[in-house]
Amino acid sequence: MYWFMQGVKAGDSLVFHFSGHGSQERNYTSDEIDGYDETLCPLDYETKGEIVDDELNATLVRPLPRGAKLLALIDACHSGTMLDLPYFCRMDRTGRYVWEDHRPLSGSWKGTSGGEVILFSGCDDHQLSSDTECLSKVASTGAMTFSFIQAIERGQGTTYGSILKAIKSFIRNSDCDLGSNISPCLLTMLTIGGGSGLRSRQEPQLTANEPFDVYTKKFSL
Repeated sequence: MYWFMQGVKAGDSLVFHFSGHGSQERNYTSDEIDGYDETLCPLDYETKGEIVDDELNATLVRPLPRGAKLLALIDACHSGTMLDLPYFCRMDRTGRYVWEDHRPLSGSWKGTSGGEVILFSGCDDHQLSSDTECLSKVASTGAMTFSFIQAIERGQGTTYGSILKAIKSFIRNSDCDLGSNISPCLLTMLTIGGGSGLRSRQEPQLTANEPFDVYTKKFSL
């Protein structure tokens, strides 16, 4: 990720995609509304530790200069605010939405250096994201990643709002048991991390460094 951000300048368009395990750990710095930091679990997390959202924000978000943009897709458990972005788009089942202010009470700045960051995440912070063979019928895929690709291929990727609404509807209306393929060892780790409502069906989310009209802002890479 440090390499990824080297030499970024105005006019650059970056894409960061992670599909894998995510978790939570208790936050003690008063910069999380729910009291938990979100984490990514790389292959060596058992020996090297997890990657905390504060580190992701400091590495991918805060250095982004004016004129540059980053689209992130993080398909993992507890990924709703995985980049610690200041604004959270809360969309209901009808497609109506409001922007929630998630700037930390501590006053620490979690935005960019003038650039634009938008994150599509697999679920809310208190939820689990699933991987399943049920959706593709061919191979095990992250439900959110698969739904995102479907939205683009079906012409529902005109705006950020149309994408978010489409992937939410696709997962919500799926007859798959999206909780069936979560590994027991990961569930044990998640239980240690805490949180409630872990078995609720995942709801993909959208966060950003600045609020915007999701139905008029054109999706672009």
